[in-house]
Amino acid sequence: MELNLQIKNKAGLHARPAAIFAQKCSTFKSNITIIKENKQANGKSLINLMGLSVKQGDTITLKIDGPDAAEAGAALKKIVDDKFGEE
Repeated sequence: MELNLQIKNKAGLHARPAAIFAQKCSTFKSNITIIKENKQANGKSLINLMGLSVKQGDTITLKIDGPDAAEAGAALKKIVDDKFGEE
């Protein structure tokens, strides 16, 4: 499953939103890869996520592969759409 999401919160994927995202990814059995331009990160790794330098307005692609892929996609989309609870 692939999902494109635009980051809307002002600070982008800085420490707190990245931590929320990684924690949510870790609750799923599926492998979750986040892609920004030509860089990839393991969605379950806070350090990997922060290394992508995702800013407001950037579009990320989620590649989700596993038994709970649809559930993971829906949950992660909701977090992004809710701007990580920041606004």
